[in-house]
Amino acid sequence: MNFSKAWQHLNTINHHKMAVMTNCFRMGLIRQGLLHDLSKYAPVEFRTGAKYYQGDRSPNNAEREDIGLSYSWLHHKGRNKHHFEYWIDYGVNCKTIIKGVPMPRRYVAEMVADRVGASKVYLGSAYSHTSPYLYLQRSLDHLWFVHDEVKEQLQYLLGMLAVYGEKEAFSYIRKVYLKKKKEPWTRPADFDTIIQMADKAIQNDSKSAEAFDHAHDSVSA
Repeated sequence: MNFSKAWQHLNTINHHKMAVMTNCFRMGLIRQGLLHDLSKYAPVEFRTGAKYYQGDRSPNNAEREDIGLSYSWLHHKGRNKHHFEYWIDYGVNCKTIIKGVPMPRRYVAEMVADRVGASKVYLGSAYSHTSPYLYLQRSLDHLWFVHDEVKEQLQYLLGMLAVYGEKEAFSYIRKVYLKKKKEPWTRPADFDTIIQMADKAIQNDSKSAEAFDHAHDSVSA
């Protein structure tokens, strides 16, 4: 193991964990903030991170490019409920055999916290409030396996972030979105308005778009 890369990777995951924990705390998700991504310290995940560390993109992608799959990601996705891939099941009369199922709201909220934290770590000074929404929008065509309601929730919450910033978006998640965790998801009355405003925000944010194009897989798992 390259100890220099291992040290840099440790600093990266510590930085990311602290950023996500802070975001979760602001949403009222204390326990999830404390437990977020602990599996990254497990040997199977940490070794991959140390071996393939590059600093500006996910080591898991480098592992995939090298050997055709990521053992680190296979371990991670089965232990962390804030990822889409955890919520995949076999479908009944399903043409694709597998399908996405609804995620509890607290894990969608943690996913928002995670995407914001990861974008900040990997994009650095190029990060803006539009970055997580931009990344999602450019990925939507590939997320056929994600439940439609989950995609809508993530679009809305990250769209709110892109339009209003962290303070208002996180406050909404804590005071409104998570308070309705037992209610079925229905599109908010301003859903289309938020999406339109967020789409306009990313069009006007050339700095964020350039950063995304430079490191298109930087915040992926």
